[in-house]
Amino acid sequence: MKVIEKVSEMQNWSERERCAGKRIVLVPTMGFLHEGHLSLVREGRKRGDLLVVSLFVNPKQFAPGEDYKNYPRDLERDRKLLERESADVLLRPSVEEVYPEGHQTHVEVERLDQFLCGAFRPGHFRGVVTMVAKLFNIVRPHVAIFGLKDYQQFQMIRRMTADLNFDIEVVGHPIVRETDGLAMSSRNTYLNEPERGAALCLYRSLRKAESLVRRGERQGKPILDAVRQEIGKISLARIEYVHLCHPSSLEEVEKIDDEALLALAVWIGKARLIDNTIFKA
Repeated sequence: MKVIEKVSEMQNWSERERCAGKRIVLVPTMGFLHEGHLSLVREGRKRGDLLVVSLFVNPKQFAPGEDYKNYPRDLERDRKLLERESADVLLRPSVEEVYPEGHQTHVEVERLDQFLCGAFRPGHFRGVVTMVAKLFNIVRPHVAIFGLKDYQQFQMIRRMTADLNFDIEVVGHPIVRETDGLAMSSRNTYLNEPERGAALCLYRSLRKAESLVRRGERQGKPILDAVRQEIGKISLARIEYVHLCHPSSLEEVEKIDDEALLALAVWIGKARLIDNTIFKA
């Protein structure tokens, strides 16, 4: 596995491989890899000739007071995991390499940014989308793969890719869960033992909603009430939002007509956890 730290070196590598007719797949990550990330890596291996995994904790997507400095990092462990999965390139640039002195350009997806996490984390998605746009220009992949746990992020990147005419296939990969149902996340490491048990309320609430829909419920209010009630049983849990919305526009819906996304964000201790599921009528 080749380790690249410089933007120019990554661009030169990609240009050579594209000219040789190779299909390049990109998996962007912030590192501290878990099985969810590795499932994206394995999917990437299937979709092209060469696999690039980026590892960059992006300061532009953390607001003041958020966990940028404390975000878990373990570069050596990540490198070994990616070698085991036969990644071709690990791209791990420094902050100074990505955002050199004088950097002042950003990318925003205006409408989709107003919903779900965007309403509670001002500037977060501007940082995410700017970084992904930069990665697309640095790596020049044919395919880019993103996990669907952050469903809003996925939809915003799809929108940005279409709006800016990037000739890149953006692929969403299903949520990977622990055996007890908790969605895998690097931030799960913030949870102590009681909090880890409390965090299962997210998955239980989604399952409860799924049960209602299977029994024929299509109105949003009883579904959302059931989710809030299930989470409310846990004293350690603090709901940030629970929304039923259109899967593409992310606008709230009152009932499930065709498809609907149930998305939630819940604080457990100092960990902000998100999860979601999609219902079909």
